[in-house]
Amino acid sequence: MSNTIKHPYHLVEISPWPLFASISAIGLTTGIVIWFHSKSMMLFSVSTFMMLLVIYQWWRDISREGSFQGLHTNIVEIGLRWGIILFITSEVIFFISFFWAFFHRSLSPNVELGCLWPPIGVDSFDPFKVPLINTIILLSSGVRVTWAHHALMEGDFTRAQEALLVTIFLGVYFTAIQLLEYVESSFSISDSSYGRTFFVATGFHGLHVLIGTLFLIFTLLRIMIGKIRALHHFGFEASAWYWHFVDVVWLFLFVTIYWWGGKL
Repeated sequence: MSNTIKHPYHLVEISPWPLFASISAIGLTTGIVIWFHSKSMMLFSVSTFMMLLVIYQWWRDISREGSFQGLHTNIVEIGLRWGIILFITSEVIFFISFFWAFFHRSLSPNVELGCLWPPIGVDSFDPFKVPLINTIILLSSGVRVTWAHHALMEGDFTRAQEALLVTIFLGVYFTAIQLLEYVESSFSISDSSYGRTFFVATGFHGLHVLIGTLFLIFTLLRIMIGKIRALHHFGFEASAWYWHFVDVVWLFLFVTIYWWGGKL
């Protein structure tokens, strides 16, 4: 019998990475809890390294499927696009829960909080200082990644690499300023429901910025080694969509938590 593929679909082969990703994920979350309670970072560090290793090898296999095996046909690419759209939709719902918790507490603060929001004793951030700077940085990075996309469609790979490199730098710069803001904060995650909603919402956004930055770094490396073409670059589009999602979530965080919620 002939082994010629007679359909445009990609039947995924058996892969160990979903299993190892699940193991490293549960190790990562458990390691964070152990780190908080017993100050031991061993499990957290090992699980983080394992997760990064799985991400690299999983993305490597997907890149090989599209670049060398030719399995990412037009129909398969449509499926990949819908997969990213549904993934980002799930992330939107994930952040909606944080905004829901914030509005639930801020619109009707209870007696224990002094019927005030922010609660008595909590000195919130001035939204027009560091948060505004971070907003400008992240929006500028979104402009840069769009510039890189247009350069890539025109076949100007040098300009695409330069724009993408600037985007990555701005993402790292944003993360550094966010960490500095946390260090200089006058309140902590244990300071009432305000501290918990603030740090959980902004902290998870910061985690998404780190993931998006890694996504862009891998995309830049693929452009540099010639694995992304002008007419076939869904990997870049996926990273750009994710980065724009991060931008939009930050705008909501800035307007609601920093500006509106911090000055009620």
